[in-house]
Amino acid sequence: MINVILRQRNWAVKLNYYLSPGILVVTDYLAVCLGIYTSIFFRDAIVAFCGMDSNVLTIKDIHLYFVLPIIYIGFIAYADMYRRRMMFYQFAGSLFRISTYVSIMIIFIGYLINIAEPISRVFMVLFWLVSFLLISLERFWTKKLLVKFGMWQWPVIIVGAGKTAEILAAAFEEDKSVGYKIVGFIEDEKDRPLLAKYQHLGEFDQAEEIIKAADVQDVILATPGLKREELVQLFYRIQPYVRNLTIVPDVFGVPIGNIKTEVLFNEQALLINTCNNLNRKSNQVLKRLFDIVVGSVVFICILPILMILTILIKLDSKGSPFHIAQRIGKNGELFYCYKFRTMYENSDVILEKFFQTNPQYKEEWEKFAKLRTVDPRVTRVGKCLRRYSLDELPQIVNVLMGSMGLVGPRPYLPREKEKIGHYMHVICMTVPGITGLWQVSGRNEISFEGRLKLDSWYVRNWSLWQDIVLLFKTIGVVLKRKGAY
Repeated sequence: MINVILRQRNWAVKLNYYLSPGILVVTDYLAVCLGIYTSIFFRDAIVAFCGMDSNVLTIKDIHLYFVLPIIYIGFIAYADMYRRRMMFYQFAGSLFRISTYVSIMIIFIGYLINIAEPISRVFMVLFWLVSFLLISLERFWTKKLLVKFGMWQWPVIIVGAGKTAEILAAAFEEDKSVGYKIVGFIEDEKDRPLLAKYQHLGEFDQAEEIIKAADVQDVILATPGLKREELVQLFYRIQPYVRNLTIVPDVFGVPIGNIKTEVLFNEQALLINTCNNLNRKSNQVLKRLFDIVVGSVVFICILPILMILTILIKLDSKGSPFHIAQRIGKNGELFYCYKFRTMYENSDVILEKFFQTNPQYKEEWEKFAKLRTVDPRVTRVGKCLRRYSLDELPQIVNVLMGSMGLVGPRPYLPREKEKIGHYMHVICMTVPGITGLWQVSGRNEISFEGRLKLDSWYVRNWSLWQDIVLLFKTIGVVLKRKGAY
């Protein structure tokens, strides 16, 4: 007897299949219209304040309620973003490009039909940004509501329940708006940890019967450990019974953030192309400009905080309020990194005495290069600074000087050079960052080896959008105090 779930009601699945995208189309339409109204309002306010134009911008109803929304929704539909399963930050990245294309298209159409003169440049810039922000927020909350009411959730069966499947399950659990609801797993080995949490539907040789009985149209093959012949055979056995069949290839460790695929039809071969984005001079300039512009704004905003914290540190303990030490920078060159002092001046002596009386903490120090449970070197104000990562605020000066970036690898100590090993070449391709992938992935809860892998992955997969995403994620991590010691 095959262990399968009861077949879901076809009418409910089909209703969800068509109704969820329909709701998203309606909410996108309303968001675009609101974006137009908002852009007109701010455009008129800006030009009036600057004295550039006394005319109030008006848009014909056919353009307001039909042309502009249809162009926008058409681009979104063409990108298959009404059914495609994506993490929110992936969706936002794609939407940002779509917003750019839509703006270019509107300008092009305006010139084509000779209505270019009335087009306001201020309005177009505002519409580009405002529509992107409104649709992003609208999609975020609409999907959350749909999930809450049991919609926007495609049932999916995962073939394989090993480490790869664990990564998928964790991702679907973390961001439910992706829209995959795991029905169960098909796996030969019954002692897999995932099978204690999810339903074990059966084994590989029963895959077709299980999928037909469950009537699920989305299946993921998370079996990179299978031999090529076995994987191909399993693929062809399952494909006739599903609408979408996804394969998770064994490319772990490969920089896949900027991956492109090509197909050789006659040879039936798949080519995977990756490029090192940070080797391009244009991307290096783009990253630096981003750091200068955003860093300057951040510096002006936090200047009063820097002054207050400087006074508090000075009052709390003897010594300079700043801790200035050498770190490994771009191309392996050393630079001076600025931080607020969180330890007593004789911290090395304190640490040595602590290990003599508490040798059990030596292993923790060697593994994480941190004392996570108790650290006698840290001052009272220092504990608060570390809890909210405020000790790193002076690094904004390093960003403006060019020795660091807002986002990048961890600024490693010179004494850690030997431990970094073969990762050194990749990590030193760019400047270290105030925040980075390691910080939003667990911070001090990650081992030293784990940090190196994350930093290496970041450099190989760099993109400006990834930096923006990591900055926003950092805010959430800091507020939650996740991994802060």
